[in-house]
Amino acid sequence: MNLNRRTRRLQGFTLIEVMVVVAIIGILASVAYPAYTDYIVRGSLADANSGLATMRAQMERHYQDNRSYKTVGAFTTPCAAAEAGRTFGRFVVSCDGTPEDNTYVLQAVGAGTVSGFTFKVNQADVKSTTNVPPGKGYNTCATKWMMKKGETC
Repeated sequence: MNLNRRTRRLQGFTLIEVMVVVAIIGILASVAYPAYTDYIVRGSLADANSGLATMRAQMERHYQDNRSYKTVGAFTTPCAAAEAGRTFGRFVVSCDGTPEDNTYVLQAVGAGTVSGFTFKVNQADVKSTTNVPPGKGYNTCATKWMMKKGETC
């Protein structure tokens, strides 16, 4: 009889033990997955920031050389040189409209995991978050880029 007890203990796990482990893994996954996707989105938002800063520097260089943001003679504005937009990570950076002599607006439109996000900046370095996907916890703002969930304008 003592031999049967030992053999019974070595047979494996009971169904209840396996279900408890599955439940624990499910609870951990339900907490970890939203945190991970939020981390991916926040990391991708930095691509918009760097893309807009790069394009803005190109626009300012063009202005220094030509005293205009639009195309002057043979010197093509960076907006026209990038008509289809330039890709920075998951964002496409392009001009919002046609640049004028003294004004321009650049925009970064997200795709993939950051689809629905739109950030803008103009010649006076006025930044704005004009579009965010609903239900993600991000807000729009007319005076700054909203780079964190729940951030207020």
